[in-house]
Amino acid sequence: MTTAAPARSGLDVAHICALAHFDLPPEEQAKFQKELAPIVAYVNKLSELDLTGIEPTQYGQPVANVLREDVVEPSLDRETVLRNAPDASETEFRMPRIVE
Repeated sequence: MTTAAPARSGLDVAHICALAHFDLPPEEQAKFQKELAPIVAYVNKLSELDLTGIEPTQYGQPVANVLREDVVEPSLDRETVLRNAPDASETEFRMPRIVE
């Protein structure tokens, strides 16, 4: 694998491929190097922003627990549920065998 001179982006695709033990033909390395340069330039442009006084955030909006309290509530009785089942025994649903 040949190593090309680092591009203006500061990242060298050939070097990254070598670190990752990833073989990429030189023509594809050149293609990805050209595609990587504008991405890195954009990130560098973002790093020029003055962010003093701005706290880092993990979420864009406030996050709150939306779970309800665990409260016991009445539910359907067993006989009603089993009556609506396609096939049931006295206390259980019957299912077709899926493993032979």
